[in-house]
Parts: sequence; C-alpha cells; structure tokens
Amino acid sequence: MADVNRGNRPLSPHLEIYRPQLTSITSILTRITGNALLLSALLIVWWLLAAATSEAAFARADGVLTSVLGNIIMLLSLWGLWYHTLAGVRHLIWDNAIGLDLDTAEKMGWAVIIGSVVLTIFTVIVI
Repeated sequence: MADVNRGNRPLSPHLEIYRPQLTSITSILTRITGNALLLSALLIVWWLLAAATSEAAFARADGVLTSVLGNIIMLLSLWGLWYHTLAGVRHLIWDNAIGLDLDTAEKMGWAVIIGSVVLTIFTVIVI
C-alpha cells in the first residue's frame, strides 16, 4: 500500500544541516585515492609497455608523463600512495579495536592527512 505521508517527512540528514566528520571525509578520500592509484598504475604500465615496444611509442608515452600535466598527475599519485598507505595502517589499528573513541579517531585522521603531505614532500626532496 502506498505511503500517504511520504511527502510530509523531513529529509534527514539534509545537506544544509549535516556537517561531514573528518572520519567520513578521510574514508571517502581513501576510496578515491585507491581508484586513482589504479589509474596512475595504468599510466606507468603504458609507459613501460611503450618502452618495450618502439622508440616512437616510448617518446609519446614519455612526453605525456613528463609534461606539466603528467608531473602533476604523478605528484598527486605519490601523495595518494602515501595517503592510502597511512589510511590502511589506521584501519589495521582500528581492526584491533584501538583508537576507536572520537578524540583518538580525529587525531588519527589528521595524522593521516598531515603525514601523507609531509611524506610526499620528503619523497620529492629525496628523490
């Protein structure tokens, strides 16, 4: 039977009222970085296959990956790799029922974000 009160119910949580928590944002970002890393891995595989194929194919792939856009993509991929790794470590800690209270979870979220940026900068400087 049809629900006659369907139009009278409030939306919950409404986007204008709801404020995303850091833990939900970092969780969503973990999924995004995981998918983005797959795409960057495909770019690297394309570059390696082009190197094994011919000089023309390698020149084309190398031109794309060493362009300004390619450098930005690789830098973001490096950050995504560090972020995804640190978020994975955080989830391993959570799997052992450690740090599940709100204060600790928030601190760990900031640690993942700040740590990934610091490790990315360190990696770029060292390499």
